[in-house]
Amino acid sequence: MDKHEGRDAGTIRLDDPWYDALAVGWGEGEETSQPAPVPGGGRSAPGASDIYLEVQRSAAFQEVRTRYRRFVVPATAGFFLWYVAYVVAATAAPGLMARPVVGAVNVALLAGLGQFLSTFLLTWAYARHARLRRDRAALDLRWTVFEQERGQERSRAKGAGR
Repeated sequence: MDKHEGRDAGTIRLDDPWYDALAVGWGEGEETSQPAPVPGGGRSAPGASDIYLEVQRSAAFQEVRTRYRRFVVPATAGFFLWYVAYVVAATAAPGLMARPVVGAVNVALLAGLGQFLSTFLLTWAYARHARLRRDRAALDLRWTVFEQERGQERSRAKGAGR
């Protein structure tokens, strides 16, 4: 943990890449979006928005997004079709849905329970996919942003200390 000096002297910031840095700096005006002039005529390190734009344009970020879309789009389409098929069958084929399977259990009840089961299975599959295919790369990107922001803060501190 680092203690800040100056305006935020009483606050403590955790040095953790999962810290909600996305909300830091929002609503503070335009001065945070433009790099500040550096004594001597140069420009300071890029602003936080520049860092995020750079990461967004990176091949690693695009790969994470592609992996996400490759899972989510077909899974969403499949689940939606399964749901619509259940609703259409319930309204268009009541005889089929009322057909008993075992005792008082009919096709409609099994299909309705299948909706719940498929929801849980899809949630498990999504969590597994995220853990195996995206989490490591996303964490690496988060660390990259964290290190760039930390370097930016250090360069500002050095510039202010002169």
